[in-house]
This record gives sequence, structure tokens and C-alpha cells, in this order.
Amino acid sequence: MTPRAPYRARRWHGRTVSTAPTTAWRRPAPTAAQLRADLWVGLAVTVLALFELTLARSTGAFLLGPPPSLAEQVWWTVAVTAPLAVRRRWPAAVAVVVSIAFIAGQARAVPLAQLPSGALFAALFTLGAWGADRRLAGRLRAGVIVAMFGWLALSLALRADQISAASFADAAGPVPPVLAAVVNGVFYNVLFFGFAYYSGQTAWVAARRRHELREQAEQLRRSQVEARERAVMGERVRIARELHDVVAHHVSVMGVQAAACRRVFDRDRDKARTALAAIEETARTSVDELRRMLGVLRDPDAAAGAAAAPEDTAGIDQVAALVDRARDTGLRAELGVYGEPAPLPRSVSQAAYRIVQEAVTNVVKHAHATTLDVRIRYLARELEIDVSDDGQGGEPAAGAGLGLIGMRERVAAHGGEVEAGPRPGGGFRVRARMPLPVEAAGRAA
Repeated sequence: MTPRAPYRARRWHGRTVSTAPTTAWRRPAPTAAQLRADLWVGLAVTVLALFELTLARSTGAFLLGPPPSLAEQVWWTVAVTAPLAVRRRWPAAVAVVVSIAFIAGQARAVPLAQLPSGALFAALFTLGAWGADRRLAGRLRAGVIVAMFGWLALSLALRADQISAASFADAAGPVPPVLAAVVNGVFYNVLFFGFAYYSGQTAWVAARRRHELREQAEQLRRSQVEARERAVMGERVRIARELHDVVAHHVSVMGVQAAACRRVFDRDRDKARTALAAIEETARTSVDELRRMLGVLRDPDAAAGAAAAPEDTAGIDQVAALVDRARDTGLRAELGVYGEPAPLPRSVSQAAYRIVQEAVTNVVKHAHATTLDVRIRYLARELEIDVSDDGQGGEPAAGAGLGLIGMRERVAAHGGEVEAGPRPGGGFRVRARMPLPVEAAGRAA
């Protein structure tokens, strides 16, 4: 029976993974390329074994006694080596056939030399490495080995009367020559068959472990994908909640403005007209924000089960406080604002603040930087946020890249784009661009 490896349990990324043998696992069948390789190897070994037989016949050294006819010698030589052509297709049958042919050939005094012995080794190795039924493979190998040692003992007993003192005329060691010859033969066979058994078993275990590692790698990859998807969905829900707060704020403002317009409509038409214009602009902004929110929640399952995020009204006007806090940690932090600052929708302002916050947090916690440069540019049609440092680089929120996911989701919600990566001269840079609303773009221009 195949020996069982002890059970072990290891921690793998927070989960307990068993390294006990997978009893239900079956090694995949050999590929077409492997079967073709076996065919060519079997043919090559057979040809070389016949060449070796020719050399043995030419020397006339028949150690097992007078050999049979040439045709029978060729037959047994081919019977031992040719089955290797299908050794991985039918490993059990090949091991049995090769073993029987090897013993029968030796019994018939066929000079089976190195290559037939190598074929026997390969057959036992293949049965251990590729046998689908592990119980059968273990029993067959043990049976073949027992049969081989039985044949060894029988052949020594049958030839005992042929051993003479003249055969060991030059013996000079401390061990009796006959005993030395027997021990040497047994020792060689123990090493030969022991290594064939062990190497075959090791090859099967190695194949099983490669399969387990591939499964663990695939499971880890799926876990990472799921964690990334959950992070994306959670970030989308959080952004949508912020946009919801913005829309609710605008609708409340519209209600106040409409009430004011109603009160002054008959007395002061100019004030009423101004209030109506404000209502119109607020309504347009609310529609834009609502469209963004629906875009963020384009996956209907994203909002299910998501935890509510606390309301946060931080906006781009509080970026200076972020830079000051970074400066308090020992960084040489600079903030530059370029262009004419334009009033931004609340959602855009919050997104800009969150991008700077995430980038600055990454610099403080992970980058090992000494300088931080934050730049906000009000361009003709875009708001650009540029955060760079001189640290070692690394993805924002280095644990799993979730900070960068949040940045991209926020920017994508506003139709913008974000770039993040190492700088050529060292350090890391995050640059995000978001289109400005028409009114803000007009003011920035």
C-alpha cells in the first residue's frame, strides 16, 4: 500500500489549508505530446538494446550460461524494452509485462544487460508516478520487487553448484568471496528497486502538489478579484451616498428659493426673477448630480447590503488643512493653486478632496518620502489635481490597491481620468482630471 503522508495544517492568507494527501485526486492523463515522446523513447531504447545484444554476442561473454537461439534472444530483448512505448498510457500493464519478460529472459540465459535493466527501472518508476489507482500501483510495485528478489534467490540457489574456488582465485578481502558476491548482488538490487520505488512515488507526490499549488493560486486569485470587486462596489455605494446628500441639499435649496420667489413674486418681480434663475441653475445641477449617482449605481446589486457611510462635507477648500497635517508629520509639503478658482459642484469638490486625501495618506504611511507637492489647476474646461512625492513609490493604499480603485471610481463618476505611477526621477505621482461644469468652466476661462 502506498504510504500516507502525515496530515498538516498551514495558515494561508488567514485561512487554514490542509496539506494532507488528496485521496480523491487523480493525475491527469498524459498529453498527446507525452504519448508521442513515449513512443519515440520506446523505439529508441529497443533499437539500442538490440545493438547492445549484438555487442554482447560478439564478445561471447554469456554469464548466465549458453544462450538460446538468436531469434529467441531478439524476442526477449524486444519484449523487455518495447512496452516502454506505451508506459504512461498503461503503466500497470507495462510494469507487469516488462517484469515477466525480464525474469523469463534471464531464465532462458538471454544476455540482458544495461538497457533492459533500465527498462525495468523505467517501468517501475512510471507505475509509481502515473498509476491512477494508488493502492494497485503500490501493491504491484511491491509484488514486482518481491518477485525479483525471489528470482535472485532462486537463481543463486540453482547456480550454487557451479561456483568453484577457481572463480575467486584472486580474492583478497576479509569477507568470504561467495558471501561477498551474494551481498554485493543483494545490495545492488536493494538500491536499484528502492530508488525506482521512491523516485516514482516522489514524482506522483510532486505532481499532486503542483496541482494543489495551482488550485491554491487560482483560489487566491479569485479571492483577490472578489475583494477588489467588493471594494469597487463599496466605493461606488459610498460615492452614491455622497451624491445623494448633494442632490438632497440642492432640492432643499430649491424649495427655499421657490418659497422666497412665491412671497415676493407680486411685490418685486426682479427678486422673483433672480430666485427663478437660481432655481433653474440649482435644478440643472441637481439633474447632473443625479445622473452621476445613477451612473455610479449602474450595477443594481452594488447597493445591496452596503454599509452606510457617515456624511462628510469636506471639499476642495479643505485641501490646505490636509497639507498642513502632512507637514506636521515632518514632510516638506507644498500646496499650489493655479488658475482662477471657480465654484465647483459639491460632488466634484468632495471627489477632489478625497483624491488628495488618499494620495497624501499614501505618501505619509507608505512612501517614506521627504517632500510632498500638491497642485490644483483650474484649467479652461478641467480641474486637475496633481500630487507627487520623492519616496520609494508604490500604489496608493498599498495593502491591496484599494485606494487607487476609489480614486478611479470617483473620477470616473464625473467623466474624468486618473493617472498613477512612479515618476522617472523617483517617487510617485497621482494626477486626476475632471471636466468642469459649463458655468465653472466659463468662469475659469
